[in-house]
Amino acid sequence: MKQEQINKSFSISKQVVYIAWKGVKQNKGSAGIDAVSTKDYESELGKNLYKLWNRMSSGSYFPQPVKLVEIPKPGGGHRPLGIPTVNDRIAQSVVVQYLQERLDKEFHTDSYAYRSGKSATDAIAVARQRCWKNDWVLDMDISKFFDTIDHDLLMRAVRCHVSEKWILMYIERWLKVPYETVKGEHIERTMGVPQGSVIGPVLANLFMHYVFDKWMSIHYPQVPFERYADDTICHCRTKGEAERMKVIIRERLAECKLQLNESKTRIVYCKDSTRKETHESISFDFLGYTYRPRESKNTITGKIHTNFLPAISQKSKNHIHETIRDWQLNRKMGIKLADLDTVMQSSVRGWLSYYGKFYKSSLKSTLQELNHALVRWVKRKYSRFKGSFKRAYLWLIRAYGKNPKLFYHWQCGIIPCYFKLKPVR
Repeated sequence: MKQEQINKSFSISKQVVYIAWKGVKQNKGSAGIDAVSTKDYESELGKNLYKLWNRMSSGSYFPQPVKLVEIPKPGGGHRPLGIPTVNDRIAQSVVVQYLQERLDKEFHTDSYAYRSGKSATDAIAVARQRCWKNDWVLDMDISKFFDTIDHDLLMRAVRCHVSEKWILMYIERWLKVPYETVKGEHIERTMGVPQGSVIGPVLANLFMHYVFDKWMSIHYPQVPFERYADDTICHCRTKGEAERMKVIIRERLAECKLQLNESKTRIVYCKDSTRKETHESISFDFLGYTYRPRESKNTITGKIHTNFLPAISQKSKNHIHETIRDWQLNRKMGIKLADLDTVMQSSVRGWLSYYGKFYKSSLKSTLQELNHALVRWVKRKYSRFKGSFKRAYLWLIRAYGKNPKLFYHWQCGIIPCYFKLKPVR
């Protein structure tokens, strides 16, 4: 075994390859163009992993084309998603293991995406605090960021941190490997990193580190920001400063072959009870939350005042409603009421964990749709309730009274209360 390792062109640990496989299996995901699923791959796991390790170690590993699919965007339209094969996802995960720790040490404190120990909710919390301290926000959007990353500039950034020839070689191969559509058409790639790949987020984060984070810390350290991938906001003291930063950042992005989306980039006034200026924009969306003036209660004085706070955005609410509709609970007539929790629980836990961090009351009113969906199930399940929403709702309230822990959202205080609600048709 040791002799075999010595004879290879590159020293790659078999253990790292196996760890990479475990991560890919856990993340599941669809099959690539070879139609091999993680279950198929696992059926001959030893053989498949050895073959991959052997090829990567000898320099003869070449990725297959990336399967290109279109997924709907919450706001309309579609986003291209690249799906590498299971084999290629494992290979990329091997490289990510070698890169992640060394890169994480270099990244800016206010870069939150794809990093251990940091999360989107951390960025949301910091942004909330800074909106209280700074009157203005520059809410930025980069046009087609993942699709327009320049390969030459990206590889320059990679070489600042990577000396291993095999890592550089494989990253270049992944950047150049073509897309393949569902019709079998090949699309050559000269820029960008595929959304959906394992290596893509790490490379995109490194690119923005040099394009924006480090550049800001050197030239404009007085302007705090939060960045999650390409989703970025800057905090400014005055409207004039925000306007200047918009022009300066636009020029910086252009230097790095990126483009600011002018229609989605806005200057926002963080209005509250103490800020008396007026401005056309007093809200912005960031990581699934909408920041805007909201009523809040002073915990010391008990007085109600207006504060600039985040709460679940309308787009996120729409996504939740669409998901609930997609469950089609009212068609699951062959199961008991308690069994419906297995359909809902995973998503509901995720929603409450993420969107319940800030201004939870807004989420709770949204999640009352869960109780409406259960009522529709009751009406369909039991013929005696077919014509009466009220009677079906009262039946659900009695079910709650008998077992208030039956559903996870009931345990979290989102309980059926007919007198507060209107029927959803």
